[in-house]
Amino acid sequence: MTVLIKQATITDSNSPFNGQTKDIFIKDGVITSISNSSKEKADKIIEAKGLAVSIGWMDIFAHFCDPGYDHRETLETGAKAAAVGGYTDVMVLPNTNPVLHTKSQIEYIIQKSVNLPVNIIPIGAVTKNTEGKELAEMYDMHQSGAIAFSDGNNSIQSPGLLLKALQYVLAFEGTIIQLPDDKTINAHGLVNEGIVSTQLGLPGKPSLSEELMIARDIELVKYSGSRIHFTGVSTQKSIDLIKAAKAEGLQVSCSVAPYHLFFCDEDLINYDTNLKVNPPLRTRTDMLALREAVKNGIVDCIASHHIPQDWDHKASEFEYAKNGMIGLETVFGVLGDCNLSPAQIVQLLAIAPRKIFGITLPEIKEGVTAKLTLFDPAGKYIYEADKIQSRSKNAAFVGKQLTGKVIGIINGNSSYFN
Repeated sequence: MTVLIKQATITDSNSPFNGQTKDIFIKDGVITSISNSSKEKADKIIEAKGLAVSIGWMDIFAHFCDPGYDHRETLETGAKAAAVGGYTDVMVLPNTNPVLHTKSQIEYIIQKSVNLPVNIIPIGAVTKNTEGKELAEMYDMHQSGAIAFSDGNNSIQSPGLLLKALQYVLAFEGTIIQLPDDKTINAHGLVNEGIVSTQLGLPGKPSLSEELMIARDIELVKYSGSRIHFTGVSTQKSIDLIKAAKAEGLQVSCSVAPYHLFFCDEDLINYDTNLKVNPPLRTRTDMLALREAVKNGIVDCIASHHIPQDWDHKASEFEYAKNGMIGLETVFGVLGDCNLSPAQIVQLLAIAPRKIFGITLPEIKEGVTAKLTLFDPAGKYIYEADKIQSRSKNAAFVGKQLTGKVIGIINGNSSYFN
């Protein structure tokens, strides 16, 4: 198959064509020419106003629920949602049934997803069954293709166990991903503790539960000399702690979820269960601080925190609803409202995620396999429920106007166009 991308602005700081508008011709998944005006005939021509192209985007924290929870998502439906959102690569959580805590489970994910348009990369569990009691065989999982290690939605509560994990992964320069949440601090909190939780009459979860764990884990990194990635960072003080750790030269990185940049606890006034997430939506001050941290580079990348939930677990009283929302399809549109340049967005979505986890960056040059995301930074649209590709529909962005449209992806011989 041949594809011709017409007059696309190349957005890739590592490319000699960065900032230039070019025609890109792809044959059998390989970029064969980059020119001012191609005369090649192609099976498919991509041409659109405001078209831009970058290396393929990568997400680092998404739940595809397979095996065990395929009524919520499958590798196939998750891959389609990712492709719609502009992703060529997605790291998936280990919180499946059975848990991704053995070599065979890692190989299952890799083998089952080999023919999908999106590369699915398993995250291995730090502890057996993500129970936080005993370390899993991380070295074996690493050898089988696990790119990083995390207990996913289950934060590692024991500092001693996390220290052992940090020391263990030093042998192969691995990274631990931690969702910071001290569950001993008001474990029954449903929303951020503050004025809004009082107004809503809902038990609050203080920001202290996140900030204490980040402060603790930074000390463990300092002691071990290892590396950690905090995801779902949601408060201004958390950002300050991470900024200070980076200034010390520690191997600490972080990501934020798109919904923490778009919503705050004030948006919970209607008890929308799609906005019930963990960590919870924080104050408007925190939301604005996160936006600023994204702009100035303290936040390394954006993690979708794509957590599908079936209808029964969202169409219920707020107290009983499960945490999480889907998000792969809307990340780019959310970032469009954060006053970021296309180059900054590509850094957050494509370059930084790979650098954090030691993955070789794709290139936009002749003779290499195409791994591209096509997008229109200025395109505006209303996100509609009937357009959702994920198997679950727990999307809080339905009905919202978003800025930034994904045109499609090309990932070697596979492609997907919206």
